[in-house]
Amino acid sequence: VKTVYIAQNFVAIEKYNIVEWNDVEKEVAEQVENYLNSGKEVVKTSETKKNVPVTVYAESTPNPKVMKFVANKKLVINTTEYKNIDEAKDSPLAQKLFHFPFVSEIFFDENYVSITKYDIAEWEEIVMEIREFIRNYIQEGNEVISAESSSAKPKQTQSSAPETENLDDTSKQIVAILDEYIKPAVASDGGNIMFNSYDPETKNVSVVLQGACSGCPSSTFTLKNGIETMLKDMLHGKVNSVEAING
Repeated sequence: VKTVYIAQNFVAIEKYNIVEWNDVEKEVAEQVENYLNSGKEVVKTSETKKNVPVTVYAESTPNPKVMKFVANKKLVINTTEYKNIDEAKDSPLAQKLFHFPFVSEIFFDENYVSITKYDIAEWEEIVMEIREFIRNYIQEGNEVISAESSSAKPKQTQSSAPETENLDDTSKQIVAILDEYIKPAVASDGGNIMFNSYDPETKNVSVVLQGACSGCPSSTFTLKNGIETMLKDMLHGKVNSVEAING
């Protein structure tokens, strides 16, 4: 063997002229196959983390207690909400953010994190500190959500439709309307709307408000009436009222 070239799904070998391929081809192929089947590492990965250029900007939300910090890269696959540090066992970033005394709640969506603060501090006093902390954390290549935590993620819900197999037809229609018309609008404000239940007898719909929507002085009334009007218009006679619950 003179030179070895490893690509995505093949190995190219340059030989010296002391042998012919017909004499060694089968033996080399078996050695490569046996090595790959052993599960051993083909190329050792670098132990050093590569810094990725990251930008993070802060964006206000309709909820004065919540600020949205938007990154230029994907942070999570599914929306995830943490009410306290005990719930954040699967998120190293959330745990570190909870160590700031003014951080009350944390909500992750695809490329941003919404942070709810206590009244002990004003945003103008802390927003730069939080923004730089998040930017540096991501740029260093640290995990936002632990890779091995897929089996146990507290308060985690998919941003797409929830499990719909056991829902009735009206509930499935409500979920579809929320996903298509409501969620994109509230996501831009750092929040999320999640279907909770539908009572076919009372025709009452229950939704859960997360992130910036949760606890917002105006969101419960505004979103309740906005969703209620839309569902009544689109599902004639199937919806009487909408109850909004803070997550």
